[in-house]
Amino acid sequence: MVGSTALASERPPDEVVGLLNQFFGVVVEVVESCGGWINKFEGDAALAVFGAPNDIDDHACRALWAARELGVRLAAEVPDVRAAIGVSAGDAVAGYIGDIRRYEYTVIGDPVNEAARLTELAKNVPGRVLAAGSALGLASAGESTYWELGDAVTLRGRASPTRLATR
Repeated sequence: MVGSTALASERPPDEVVGLLNQFFGVVVEVVESCGGWINKFEGDAALAVFGAPNDIDDHACRALWAARELGVRLAAEVPDVRAAIGVSAGDAVAGYIGDIRRYEYTVIGDPVNEAARLTELAKNVPGRVLAAGSALGLASAGESTYWELGDAVTLRGRASPTRLATR
């Protein structure tokens, strides 16, 4: 969600909670309809996973499809909220992390970090949806036709550049 701090300072808490619930309702519906799973909510953000804990075919395609769908649906159904979406794909480890007193099932790996950095960057691009070009390379050819490859940038905390793709 873009500008949630300002939103929370300008509106009553119950109104902010209502907007967050409406926002997350669309996110969960779209991600699940595309075969993904919401791993966690973190404040005003959600981490969607495709391919864990259950293996699915064409996980990159499904993640890209969900991102496109979210861009359209959130703008139409929750117009008071602006959202930024970043998509990456690749190998990650899924499992329980933490301590025996507080385990959390999550995913760890470079694609998770890359998606977070793409989400930051997406806040400043038209449509506010960005994907790593490598995710397009892992998706079926039909999904790639919805995306346009652009420049490569070195995202914060990463050594090698990421080719950007927009919808």
